[in-house]
Amino acid sequence: MDGRIGENLVNEVRSGGVLWLKLGCAPAHALSLVMIEALDDALERASQDKDVRVVIVQGEGRIFCGGHDLKEIRRHRADADHGRAYLETLFENCGRMMLRLAGMPQPTIAVLDGMATAGGLQLMASCDLAFAGENARFCLPGVSNGGFCTTPAVAVSRKVSYGHLMEMALSGEDFDAHWALRTGLVNRVYPSSGLAEEAQAFAIKLAARHAPAVALGKATVQAQMALPLKEAYATATPAMVEHFMDPHRIEKERSGRG
Repeated sequence: MDGRIGENLVNEVRSGGVLWLKLGCAPAHALSLVMIEALDDALERASQDKDVRVVIVQGEGRIFCGGHDLKEIRRHRADADHGRAYLETLFENCGRMMLRLAGMPQPTIAVLDGMATAGGLQLMASCDLAFAGENARFCLPGVSNGGFCTTPAVAVSRKVSYGHLMEMALSGEDFDAHWALRTGLVNRVYPSSGLAEEAQAFAIKLAARHAPAVALGKATVQAQMALPLKEAYATATPAMVEHFMDPHRIEKERSGRG
């Protein structure tokens, strides 16, 4: 079943418990204010849909997502405040959408075979996993434009080391898929011709998992990561008990499948 929201800003395709969110407004798939709102809406609905077991975010073509819409930003330079109010709204809304994506109860996968730059890389890195084609490229270009990719760096810092993050952020250079794989920025690299099929096959495996256990496990892992070791175990231990007390697991044990 296909669904469309926001005048094709985000195209929804469902297949076997997997929801593909395909970014519109090609070729850049830019994060305009309305694109951010459309993505946030799609993610909110997906998070509450029990039939959605995995969410895949895809920007097809040579650009996965080109980051924020610079033409839109330039138009607001004509505002009385030179665009400050617009920028505050833009980045607040974007941050809220990225937090929603990172906090989804379902597993999330970014699938890309083109450039993920600035806010587009932030979008990719806000997903649990990222599968890249051999043509994928990755960039934090803010420094090249007299600024800095500070909010994209928040998401990217959760994927790679400080040194690799700063190599991207300070150089403004773009990096290829194999560099991204070595540094942990992406999880898998596939030939471009089979990328979507590989992502769907992997997602179908995830969709077969017990959704409540996945949601609790994912939330607990995220909660403990920033904690000292003692507090991390204190957070994870009650969740582990709940996993073993889950009726679904108990039934699997009784049937000899667990």
